[in-house]
Amino acid sequence: MNTLTRGEKMERPNIIKIVGLSLLVFCLFIPSINGAEKRFSIKIATLAPEGSSWMKTFKALTDEVMKKTENNVQFKIYPGGILGDERDMLRKMRIGQIHAAALTAGGLGVLFTDIDVLQIPFLFQNYGEVDYLLTKMDTYFKTAIENNGYILLGWTEAGFIYLMSNTPISRVSDLKKVKVWIWEDSPMSKAIFNEAGVAAIPLSIPDVLIGLQTGLVDVVYTPPTGAIALQWFTKIKYITNVPLVYIVGGIVIKKDIFKKLPQPSQNIILESCQRHLAQSKTVTRNENQEALKVMEKHGVKIISPSKDQIDEFKMLWDRAKDRLGTQCFSKKVFDEVSSHLERYRKGGK
Repeated sequence: MNTLTRGEKMERPNIIKIVGLSLLVFCLFIPSINGAEKRFSIKIATLAPEGSSWMKTFKALTDEVMKKTENNVQFKIYPGGILGDERDMLRKMRIGQIHAAALTAGGLGVLFTDIDVLQIPFLFQNYGEVDYLLTKMDTYFKTAIENNGYILLGWTEAGFIYLMSNTPISRVSDLKKVKVWIWEDSPMSKAIFNEAGVAAIPLSIPDVLIGLQTGLVDVVYTPPTGAIALQWFTKIKYITNVPLVYIVGGIVIKKDIFKKLPQPSQNIILESCQRHLAQSKTVTRNENQEALKVMEKHGVKIISPSKDQIDEFKMLWDRAKDRLGTQCFSKKVFDEVSSHLERYRKGGK
């Protein structure tokens, strides 16, 4: 089918579409001047800011595709969310203004709701588990997205998100005393904050910095690199040192547009995207570690909750999960993901 799934009701970009994270959009096809062959001009939109490592990846990817297709496929990149947030990108793809986008898990979940399973709090203990699970689930997710009218060109990531605040947050009850930001239309985060008794304040990504500057919100959440790229770190005082949720990302293009490209060009784009995006994950992981150090040097204090306090956050999610039911992902995919992770933790392949 060529329409978005029920998640498009509209675009409930999820809790954690951070920073970051990253991404592309493709567009108009125009014939070459001599008419001998078609040239394809692809507009690429992303939330990634200029100068970020994500943009460097996109630039390298663009140069390689142009070279290998002898300039028959050209990309034009629109960084920093200048074409809107992810739900704007999804809407523009749907009506044909753009033809591809690099999305975080929240946007990908609009295309196929089961991808939201990757955003379960405390699902992953380390990046080894992330890589293992994505390898195991790759075909399932890509096939489902294609069945909904899009091609997933490759996976990327923003990393693990952390709570960042203007007052120390070490336990669930601390959240009730402050103004917490929530990504607009995010059922998973809404369920968590409702369970905690927190009246969260919905804002789009571009509005969060203003919210911090004006005191509209006191608590945000994002990967460390996102906090620096978006300048949020300049307006917060504390980081709660508990990785909450892993944020996956990916580049998608409308299937009908992709299939109009010559087969050799399709192959070049797929191979180049997968290779460059795989390399960018290593860069992102290193940069997230460095970003924590940078923020600490700028006076941001690290709050390290006790095991009992961390368990409080985990129990909060367990209760919230019961509220959600199968609203965000199916029981079948949750069971499959849990089985893969259990096998990995036991040393399986």
